[in-house]
Amino acid sequence: MRVLVTGHQGYLGTVMVPVLQAAGHDVVGLDSGLFADCILGPAPTDPPTLGATEDRPFGTDLRDVTVDQLTGFDAVIHLAALSNDPLGALAPEITYDINHHASVRLARLAKEAGVARFLYASTCSVYGSAGEDLVTEDAPLRPLTPYAESKVRVEDDAAAMADSSFTPVFLRNATAFGFSPRLRADIVLNNLVGHAVLTGDVRVLSDGTPWRPLVHAQDIAAAFETCLTAPVEKIDCVAFNVGTEKNNLTVAQIAQAVVDVVPDSKLLITGESGADPRSYRVDFSRMREALGFEAQWTIPDGAAELYKGYIAGGLTSDDFFKRFTRLPHLEKLQGEGILDQSMRRI
Repeated sequence: MRVLVTGHQGYLGTVMVPVLQAAGHDVVGLDSGLFADCILGPAPTDPPTLGATEDRPFGTDLRDVTVDQLTGFDAVIHLAALSNDPLGALAPEITYDINHHASVRLARLAKEAGVARFLYASTCSVYGSAGEDLVTEDAPLRPLTPYAESKVRVEDDAAAMADSSFTPVFLRNATAFGFSPRLRADIVLNNLVGHAVLTGDVRVLSDGTPWRPLVHAQDIAAAFETCLTAPVEKIDCVAFNVGTEKNNLTVAQIAQAVVDVVPDSKLLITGESGADPRSYRVDFSRMREALGFEAQWTIPDGAAELYKGYIAGGLTSDDFFKRFTRLPHLEKLQGEGILDQSMRRI
């Protein structure tokens, strides 16, 4: 298939592109390059970038893509987004502009261009505070943040476009973890391992009791590739939770897995941030039963991979707390006059 991957220079996209290429797909990227330089270790090899030129290597902004640019693709994998809750809370109107409006516009133009499959990166955080019971894809959606709310809106709007020629699929990823050449430090396991490496402490600011479902970036990539080639009748306008029940753990259990991996680290549960309302355990059986997909990576294996990658890459505090953390990195780009207040390149 000829596949367009939006956000191909992000944390997940950088892992996903080689997986798709290894499966034989012809991959093109769409990315404005905000995180292209957030690299730890050897630089990845990127696919061609839509709209990029020698003078403008970062390509087209998601909000500006045209139907002509989408013509000729068999599928779109839509990863690009403003991608964490603190950023969404700081600028909710920009989050909705990019994560909701631009995403729905992309789906509409893709359909107009004759793209057959639209694979959307949603999130398990759409379930909000769901308590102790395992939540399935049919559970009520209770998004607690602008980020999660925008995901629900895109699912609803894209589902309304489905017909015999256009197949949207909604992959509700658990919280990602694992090493990527373009690192993110502001997701829970990646963050805890980084703190342990740099400070010796595995610091949990909540009381450690909230449940979190986690999934490795490589497993997310494999799940998307599975949906690219699955029979249409099995995926048409279907939501799939992406992950494994083995990785439904409390934040304290996740932290303990880090202590078990990082030498001489110690666990500190401070509780200083109070109770975290986001707590949910997720059922992942639909994708397993419908498509035979099973996530492979465990949290201890991911912690060990991250520790090895951080040490090999020479991780520094400045990189970890600024360059690899979404909000301060974007604020830095704005301060340098690279981005305007709407997150567009100047």
